[in-house]
Amino acid sequence: MKDGFIKVAVSTPDLKVADCLYNTEQMIKKAEDMAKQGVKLLAFPELSITGYTCNDIFLQDTLLDGAMEALQKYKEATAHLNLVSVVGLPLEHKGRLYNTAMVINKGKILGAVPKAHIPNYGEFYEARQFSSGQDVTADIVLPTGDAIVLSPRLLFSERHMPEFCFGIEICEDLWMPTPPSGNLAVKGAVIIVNPSASDELTGKAAYRRELVKNQSARTISAYLYADAGEGESTTDMVFAGHNMIVENGAILKESEPFEGKDLITEIDVRRLNYERRRMTTFLSSDSGEKAIGYVALNFDTGEVEETSLTRKFPNTPFVPSDKRHREERCDEILNIQAAGLAKRLRHTGCKQAVIGLSGGLDSTLALLVTVRAFDKLKLDKKGIVSITMPCFGTTDRTYENAVRLAEGLGTTLREIPIRDAVLQHFKDIGHDVNVQDVTYENGQARERTQILMDAANQCGGLVIGTGDMSELALGWATYNGDHMSMYGVNCSVPKTLVRYLVQYYADTEQNETLKRVLYDVLDTPVSPELLPPKDGEIAQKTEDIVGPYELHDFFLYYMLRWGFTPSKIFRLAVYTFEGVYDPQTIYKWLDTFCHRFFRQQFKRSCLPDGPKVGTVSVSPRGDLRMPSDASDALWKAELDRIYKSLV
Repeated sequence: MKDGFIKVAVSTPDLKVADCLYNTEQMIKKAEDMAKQGVKLLAFPELSITGYTCNDIFLQDTLLDGAMEALQKYKEATAHLNLVSVVGLPLEHKGRLYNTAMVINKGKILGAVPKAHIPNYGEFYEARQFSSGQDVTADIVLPTGDAIVLSPRLLFSERHMPEFCFGIEICEDLWMPTPPSGNLAVKGAVIIVNPSASDELTGKAAYRRELVKNQSARTISAYLYADAGEGESTTDMVFAGHNMIVENGAILKESEPFEGKDLITEIDVRRLNYERRRMTTFLSSDSGEKAIGYVALNFDTGEVEETSLTRKFPNTPFVPSDKRHREERCDEILNIQAAGLAKRLRHTGCKQAVIGLSGGLDSTLALLVTVRAFDKLKLDKKGIVSITMPCFGTTDRTYENAVRLAEGLGTTLREIPIRDAVLQHFKDIGHDVNVQDVTYENGQARERTQILMDAANQCGGLVIGTGDMSELALGWATYNGDHMSMYGVNCSVPKTLVRYLVQYYADTEQNETLKRVLYDVLDTPVSPELLPPKDGEIAQKTEDIVGPYELHDFFLYYMLRWGFTPSKIFRLAVYTFEGVYDPQTIYKWLDTFCHRFFRQQFKRSCLPDGPKVGTVSVSPRGDLRMPSDASDALWKAELDRIYKSLV
């Protein structure tokens, strides 16, 4: 449970209708197996002890007594296991029968949640046997001797880890206009368990899947959907065991209908809590049942321990993972960038744009976006002034790619060498040209920006910024040099996504000459080209200096999007990049990232405008309102603890 990871499971065991003893024996076997795998929360389907399809047999004392005896057997047999179980059975109270989910932990029955909405339509006639538990709240003593609360408003929290908190709704409850899970989530449930018996019809699985995903996203919760399977009666319906584990709208595990597959994975309750904390509108939705009390109950699954991870974390979290919809996603991102620029051009009345073209990835993407914006506005692409400014570090490869790209896209190409201007500047400030320090490098960057700004004044255009979000996070930009523009189209696009978008553009480009140029740009090492080449090749490779961008983008995503601590980011990076980077290398660049991120905030505090394309941005006006002089002492202290664990 360390770092907020809870191993959970949903299971559809073998079942015989109305054979409570057999069903319970299967559930006990499942519980024992799940506990061995580290599962802390296990959910079974609706009415799992009896079977859902007993119909009028539910009214028989023999079945009700048998179900209670089976419940006693289950709680005794699982008393030694460090998990909490959700099982289903009918419960009689004051002459009414309720379809309930019982929560069992360490040999105790903690509470019973009755189904609130009882279907009585189509193939479902539960109202013939069961009453709604929507308005029920009662202290009762079961035949097992357990004194419990019967209520749909129960919250179950782990004694050692209060953020591990779950609530329950049952099958049809989810299909209502206002499912109980909404209020359960607002009251503190981070996990929603749904013991269900949803029959299989043509097209229903897809609808059910979207329903679960949407409710999980709406409640910012993990949703465990445990569905009845093929052991149920097929007199009038068929059940397929369509199980799902969903976290904040994203499916972590899913069994296809009729697979009969149990699901085990880890959910991250701290990540969910962070998202609720970040979304201030979440708690403002607390309405409807304020006057009706919710009951909090504790359970115990043992001391907090490190949960073994099996779920996958993408090594490029900013890059769309759905390869089937690659064209749609890439077009969406490019259109957001282009729409932002088009609006700015319309508003200012500018019909020209100026862009510094280096032959690298960032300026290539910025130019492609600018071309798209001009097409959107039906402007002549000759109004895009692509300026190449060769100096000490420019190589033939990047220069030629810049020229071919500008010409291939139909833009106006200008070449303005800056070597003499930079040398004069060094002479003016008394800098030795042989000292290739930060002044040597930044002097070139600022000279280029000055040229772009003045060239834009000449033609009445806007300077288009090319820098990406990864560079801004690291402060890998010259203050008032490439750091500055009149509109930064790449400002919320991290380097890994820049590469993905250019790759997409190259793969779909019809012009073979332009396609070859784009592929060569993709193959060129990332470099600011501010130091002289060695044997005609790039001498200054960015990733050798500040570290691999795939690692920095990974760090950036989990730090800004989810608020993870350095130790949790380190743990996930070691797990995700196993076989690619060793722990020492990951630690080195994580330390670099944290150091630069805090020290370079002053550059991000005065960024030009630019469009947000994803969930993470470093804009000082929106997503990252961070003091430029905030201390990183707490982060450094945690990094020191990681370092000590490695040596």
